[in-house]
Amino acid sequence: MRYVSPSRSELSAAVFERAPLDAWREYFDFLQGDTFPLVERLDAEWKTGRPWRFSRQDEKLLADGLHYEQRIFQHGVIATRPDNWHDLFNALIWLRHTALKAALNARQVAEIALVGPKQRSRAQCALTHFDEAGAVVVVRDEKLLALWDAHDWHGLFWREREAWSDGRIQATVFGHAILEHALSPQILHCAKAIAVFTQDADVSWIDVEKNVASAIADGQILCDPQESRPMPMSGIPGFHSATQDEAFYREAACFRPAREGRTYRSPLVL
Repeated sequence: MRYVSPSRSELSAAVFERAPLDAWREYFDFLQGDTFPLVERLDAEWKTGRPWRFSRQDEKLLADGLHYEQRIFQHGVIATRPDNWHDLFNALIWLRHTALKAALNARQVAEIALVGPKQRSRAQCALTHFDEAGAVVVVRDEKLLALWDAHDWHGLFWREREAWSDGRIQATVFGHAILEHALSPQILHCAKAIAVFTQDADVSWIDVEKNVASAIADGQILCDPQESRPMPMSGIPGFHSATQDEAFYREAACFRPAREGRTYRSPLVL
């Protein structure tokens, strides 16, 4: 069933105080209030010298006949529907995670050149899944990676719940659809995750994003939908209202067992 986001007037301010939307305080002026920001106002948020711009998606813009991704790659124009939650969150992801977005766009255009604008390769599916519902998960403890591999969700989120606050594992939402769906707090979220493993305490998010973007651009990852690891974001302590209840990790539909024989590619190592 297609998700229909609530209107701005229906939203409680409390929605923006919960993960993952609480991480976007710098853009609360765009997210809260009765009206959507103008596309032109979003466009003014770009740092000087960036080659991209947000432009209203209308008949005039679409008359060029270009695929959405080709228009971005060739002209730097990101078609953006006004008064639309999905496109608003997409714009915010572009502003914060520009390197990742640019890498995805370049790969999408390369795939279009191979299969044409009316077909989708398996790589395109993987790239789109990450774009819409992705997360980057940084793991600093091999034990946690083993729990994730085994789909031991009770272990990863309950027995090792302190790991989510002491830095041994951290998840950053990238997919704009997850942000949109977070407007309805009752929804259970499961991300398509890229795993990064490091034991270097000095590795920053800037380092992580740079390396993930490079791996995407070089075609090292996101070449097939089966690569992506499921990460039930709703299990992260505090992400969902039920995370204080141990039974949640036994019963909620987002915590699925691993399929027999299912394995995942090794994480990126920094």
